[in-house]
Amino acid sequence: MRPGRAALIVRTAILASSIVLLEIACRTGVVDSLTIIPPSDMVASMVGQIGSGELNASIATTFSTIAIAFLLAVVLGTAAGALIHRLPRLRDVADPLLASYYSVPTFIFYPLLVALLGLGKAPLVVLGVLSAVPAVVISTLSGLDSVAPVLMKLSRVHRLSSGQTLWWIILPAALPHLFTGFKLALSYALIGVIAGEFILSGTGLGYAISFAYQSFDNRTMYGVMLFVLLIAVTANGILYVWEGRLARRRSQG
Repeated sequence: MRPGRAALIVRTAILASSIVLLEIACRTGVVDSLTIIPPSDMVASMVGQIGSGELNASIATTFSTIAIAFLLAVVLGTAAGALIHRLPRLRDVADPLLASYYSVPTFIFYPLLVALLGLGKAPLVVLGVLSAVPAVVISTLSGLDSVAPVLMKLSRVHRLSSGQTLWWIILPAALPHLFTGFKLALSYALIGVIAGEFILSGTGLGYAISFAYQSFDNRTMYGVMLFVLLIAVTANGILYVWEGRLARRRSQG
């Protein structure tokens, strides 16, 4: 059995065991239902809300905002990382800022963004971008640093153009680091948007969770939380599988 498949089986077994233990603890009263409801009830609540269509508007609002923030973070972060990598003096200034960036919770700027941009999707998009861009910048810098000088000499020997060097040399060499940044960017964009909706927004899944929490509606709250969790895990899983396929193609090539 391949190590990757064995690790997947172990993770699945641990997760399944944890869910079963939580179900038993909730059903037997070891865990108070006011704190956590049984996982089976979470699934039933999630399916019921999705089936009734009551979450359709919130789903569309939240995930369109996350998608926009993620794409902007990837484009802007990659471009900024490439620019910083080409300018050593700029990197000397940027490195300490990037290292300490996540010590400040970016969602505290949401009230300021609302004052500047108004209510709606724009401040949430900016918040998601602010949360995700540094991860992409850092991964881009790491990826470009990992390109061996001999590969650049090889491109010059073969007289490759800048575009050919980027496509055939730099991107394949930097790809593992870039995908790490993309996965982190997706997570940070989701966190930033959901947190913004939870705190001040009047729409989206974050608002739905906040409203259910304030209404002591644990069944609805955990159903929405489970849905967000499953979507996040699925999206990261897709990126993980895509990264693995590209890595295998790269090694075969």
